[in-house]
Amino acid sequence: MIYTKVCIIGAGPGGATAALQLNKEGIDCIVVDKAVFPRDKVCGDGLSGKVLTCLKKIDPLVAERLKQAGFKLNSWGVSFIAPNRRVLEVGYRPDFDAGNNQHKEVPIGYVCKRMDFDHFLVEELKRCAHVTLYEGIAITEYTLEADGYYVSDGNGFVIKADLLIIANGAHSAFTKKVAGIQMEPAHYVAGLRAYYKNVEGMHREHFIELHFLKSLLPGYFWIFPLPNGQANVGVGMLSETVSRKKINLKKELLRIVEQDPVFKERFKNAQLEGPIEGYGLPLGSKKRVLTGERYMLVGDAAFLIDPFTGEGIGNAMGSGRLAALQAVKAIQTGDFSAAGLAGYDKDIERVLGSELRLSTRIQKLVHYPRLFNLLINISARNKKVQELLSCMFYEVDLRKKLTKPSFYIGLLLNK
Repeated sequence: MIYTKVCIIGAGPGGATAALQLNKEGIDCIVVDKAVFPRDKVCGDGLSGKVLTCLKKIDPLVAERLKQAGFKLNSWGVSFIAPNRRVLEVGYRPDFDAGNNQHKEVPIGYVCKRMDFDHFLVEELKRCAHVTLYEGIAITEYTLEADGYYVSDGNGFVIKADLLIIANGAHSAFTKKVAGIQMEPAHYVAGLRAYYKNVEGMHREHFIELHFLKSLLPGYFWIFPLPNGQANVGVGMLSETVSRKKINLKKELLRIVEQDPVFKERFKNAQLEGPIEGYGLPLGSKKRVLTGERYMLVGDAAFLIDPFTGEGIGNAMGSGRLAALQAVKAIQTGDFSAAGLAGYDKDIERVLGSELRLSTRIQKLVHYPRLFNLLINISARNKKVQELLSCMFYEVDLRKKLTKPSFYIGLLLNK
């Protein structure tokens, strides 16, 4: 049996970030993942400005290595396209100017395949003196005792930990069975992802595209540019809507690409590469308790995906870092109780609460095409609204914006 103060289940972005932060704090931890890296992960493949911001806080050298990595495409922002096809462009930086080629900084947003990004993070873990990584081991048993959590693969691999950080994704058995958080169709998106080559009409600054087509509301069709002329193309829709309307998402994706008057032109010379694959997005559109006796949930296992933008990786990494910081406090005080770990829930609320509530409100507007068209029309002309949306991708505390009188004056004056 192996003993550790902190055991992290899952080596994806949330778990890896937690381990990187613990390494910075000089605390030994163990990371266990059922996969052997590199491995594919069905995802939209977009890295917002939150990713680099988070890595800079932990270790500027790691952030710099990501900047220099050749597996990604630099991306400056997001294009939101309303049902009436009106476009709202939002930069990943609040000071981004799409009409100015002299940007204030190098890009802080990227697009890259999860196989490459997650492998990058795992390789960073292997540099860490305080991190031990076990790959290819699926933890299936969790036993809480008075002196710690015992986790096992059922085949003799056993770890005893003072504290667990659960970061094993949207289908985490721990989240369901121990934390009691269940998949709710009203707070869960069904998504499909495909890779295409030679899609035309991509943004010159490599913005990712979210198209809120009327046939998909309250979901959207996306196109994310990738290196080597590829694009990540997909559809996402609330699970309850898919079930109620009996929608075949694969057929809908192909219909859009082949028959939509705009996209059939953009895809006329495109080739589908590989299979069309599905995945689930657990949304942060409902507040949940993410801690319990000797555990914290992070990332998709904590249902923290942005309901409007689909932002998942940045939120996973941010929550992983906050969980690690709470773990430090728990180790220092020796308090691993649910009450003692509740500070993590408060930190999640402080950092992500305002943002997730705003996104939930916007997501509800998407149900009504005319209102959403109006929102995009107003936002496209109002720099303050664009700045607010930009903050959602840049890890700027929205509360600071929303408490400034100048923000509301700018809204009223349409500036």
